[in-house]
Amino acid sequence: MSAQASVAGLLEVFDVTPTGPDRFAGVTGPAGTDGRRVAKGAQALGQAIVAVSKRFPDKTIRSAYAVFTRPVDIDSTVELALEVIHEGRSMATAVVTVAQGARLCATVTVMADMPAVDVINHHALRPDVETPDDAHPAPHAMAGHELRLVDVVDVNSPEEVGPPELFAWLRCDPIPDRDDLAKALLAYFTGQLGISTTMRPHHGVGTAQAHTTVSTALMSTSISFHEPVEWDGWLLYSHESTAAGHGMSYVRGQVHTEDGELLASFAQEGLIRPMRAVDTSIDAPARL
Repeated sequence: MSAQASVAGLLEVFDVTPTGPDRFAGVTGPAGTDGRRVAKGAQALGQAIVAVSKRFPDKTIRSAYAVFTRPVDIDSTVELALEVIHEGRSMATAVVTVAQGARLCATVTVMADMPAVDVINHHALRPDVETPDDAHPAPHAMAGHELRLVDVVDVNSPEEVGPPELFAWLRCDPIPDRDDLAKALLAYFTGQLGISTTMRPHHGVGTAQAHTTVSTALMSTSISFHEPVEWDGWLLYSHESTAAGHGMSYVRGQVHTEDGELLASFAQEGLIRPMRAVDTSIDAPARL
């Protein structure tokens, strides 16, 4: 069933339910109005973050590394199985497998710890870019989600030539009070613009056709949380593609608050392949 996606609905998807010792179940959400039949890989990442947070309720999620092996079908359910690698007084680590039936779709390694007092403290400064008021509004992806692009009007346009970097302001409603859901939401949107960042230098005359005849997919992502994930208003997602070649891309990024606090750092590997003839018959928004 098709339905308008929303941030509130996404938070319900993240909030997986315990079904047994180290076992959780989750939904994948309804089919979106854009015709896409598979979930974004970062959805499984968010669900794994919440599952591990529920497994270690006395600790806070510090980092997560996910590898996406198969697409997750929309309008369905997933099963999450946790294998606890280590559980100590200060640190804990678990590997989460996300499956649909017999299909293993993702594995996520999550580390949690007990927050401690600062011994040393520093962080990267927020990039000096346009404010949200000066940035360009992007089409709405879901209700409660507002995205504004810095120095770019349309990330998919072959005319948007520039260095392999993108800066985007994001505002969500609602902003969850729970730390695990806030981290899941922040992590989910790290997967939104990575491939677009990689493709930006390859736009322009002579490459527009190549840009529309490649197939891309997010294959892995890692995220580290540096501060309690609390914010009010806009977040700045900064992306830089440092390498692309041999059918793969690499993007690194950071998430800052408007006030300049660094909440998280992330990195992604993307798959870039020539599009098969059968793929070109699928509407662009619905392609994996």
